[in-house]
Amino acid sequence: MCGIVGIYGHKDAARLAYLGLYALQHRGEESAGIVAYNGKKVKHHMGMGLVGDVFDEKVIRSLRGSAACGHVRYSTTGLSHEKNIQPFLVTLRRGHIAVAHNGNLTNALKLRRAMEKEGSIFQTTMDSEIIVHLLAKSEKKDSKRGVVEALSKIEGSYSLVLMLDNLLIGARDPYGFRPLCLGQLGDSYVLASESCALDLIQADYIREIEPGEIVFIDKNGLESIKPFPGDKHSLCIFEYIYFARPDSNIFGKSVYLTRKRLGRQLARECPADCDFVMPIPDSGNYAAVGFAEESGIPYEVGMIRNHYIGRTFIQPSQLIRDFRVRVKLNPIKDVLRNKRIVIIEDSIVRGTTSRIRVRTLREAGAKEIHMRVSCPPLRYPCFYGIDFPTKRELIASNHSVEWIKNFIGLDSLEYLSLEGMLESMMLSRDEFCTACFNGNYPIKHSKRLSKNAFEE
Repeated sequence: MCGIVGIYGHKDAARLAYLGLYALQHRGEESAGIVAYNGKKVKHHMGMGLVGDVFDEKVIRSLRGSAACGHVRYSTTGLSHEKNIQPFLVTLRRGHIAVAHNGNLTNALKLRRAMEKEGSIFQTTMDSEIIVHLLAKSEKKDSKRGVVEALSKIEGSYSLVLMLDNLLIGARDPYGFRPLCLGQLGDSYVLASESCALDLIQADYIREIEPGEIVFIDKNGLESIKPFPGDKHSLCIFEYIYFARPDSNIFGKSVYLTRKRLGRQLARECPADCDFVMPIPDSGNYAAVGFAEESGIPYEVGMIRNHYIGRTFIQPSQLIRDFRVRVKLNPIKDVLRNKRIVIIEDSIVRGTTSRIRVRTLREAGAKEIHMRVSCPPLRYPCFYGIDFPTKRELIASNHSVEWIKNFIGLDSLEYLSLEGMLESMMLSRDEFCTACFNGNYPIKHSKRLSKNAFEE
C-alpha cells in the first residue's frame, strides 16, 4: 500500500516526481520522499505527512537533477516512523542507491536474521532495507547484474523503483502482485504505480512493466530483461475493487470500467427492492453507478463527503458521538426521509465504520437500509502489501453474513460471489490473487509480519 515514481532524463525531474506523488497520494499518507541526482551529487528531502505538507517550492528547487525517484508510504511492514520514510538512501562503494518499494517481502524476517548474524547493521524496521543490503553484498562488478542477483534472493510482492546514481531501474516480482507502469514525456522516461500519475504530468502511457521484468534506463535509453519468468501471475484483485484510483489503468485495464462491471454483476446476483441506490462516498461510487444502470433503480447521493479534512483537527472529545465518522460524511435528510435505500460498498473489513454510518442514516430518517458489497467476504489476511489485519480482526472470518447484517444494523446484506467478481474482471480469472477471499495463497508464508516485527 505505497506509491512509487521514477523520472529519468528531464531537467526538472524532482518536480515531475513531486507531481506524480501528488497523484498517488491515495496509496499512502504517512510520509513522502524524493531523491534526485544531478550527475555528481545526490539531493534528497523526506518527511512525515502528506506530499503537499512535506514539499514546498523552495525544497523542489533544491532537488536539482535529471533523475529522481519518489515514494508515498502506507506502512504494512515497519512502523510509521521517520526512520522508515522512503526512498531509502545509502552510499556504497558502487555509488548512491535509492530504493522505493511497494509490496511485502515474505522471506524478509529470514533474510534479515541471517544478515544480522553476518554483521549487517539495519537502520530501519522496513523489509525494503533488505534490498539495499543485498545490493551492497553483491560481488557483481556490473550494477545491472548486481540488481538481478539481489532480486533473485527475495520472495513476495514488490514493485520497485531503484536509482543507482545515473541509472534508473524499475522491477516487478514474477507474480505481478503490485502495479507498475512505464510512460514517456518527450525524451524522458517515467515509472509510476498507476497511470493517473502519468496523466497529471502529461506523459504518454507506454505499457505495464511485466511480472518478472526489470527495466534499466540510462543515457543509452531503455533496456528490458526478464530474468524471473513466472509460471502463474497473481495480480492483486483488490487494486481493482478498492485501492487504485478510478481514473487509472492498472494491469492494462480501466479501474473505473471494472468497478462499474462489478456493480452490474452485483445487481444481477443480489437485487434489492428499494427507492434508490446510493454509495458510501467515495469507496462505492462506481460500483453503485453500475448497480443503478443494471437494476434500473435511480441513483442518488444520500451522503456528502467533506473533502477538506486535514490529518489533524481539534476534536470535541465526547461532546459529539462518532465525530471522526461524522466529520467526513453528512447525510442529506430530505433525500433519505422515509426511503428504502440500498447502499453499495466495495468491501467490509471490520464492520465498525459501516455500523456507525448505517446508524447515521437511520437517524436521518431512512425507512429501510439494505447493503450490497461488490466483492466476496474478506476472510483471510494479506501477506503481499494490502493492510488487512489478522484473521480474528476480519469480521467475515469469524461471523456469518446474517450476524454481520445484525451487527451493522441492516435490513438485508448480500455480497458479490467469487465467481461473479472474477467474471467482472477484464482479464482472465487465472491472472489474479484472491487469497483474501478464499485463503489460496500463491506464495508460502510463515505468518503475517506485524508492523514492528523486526523490533520484536
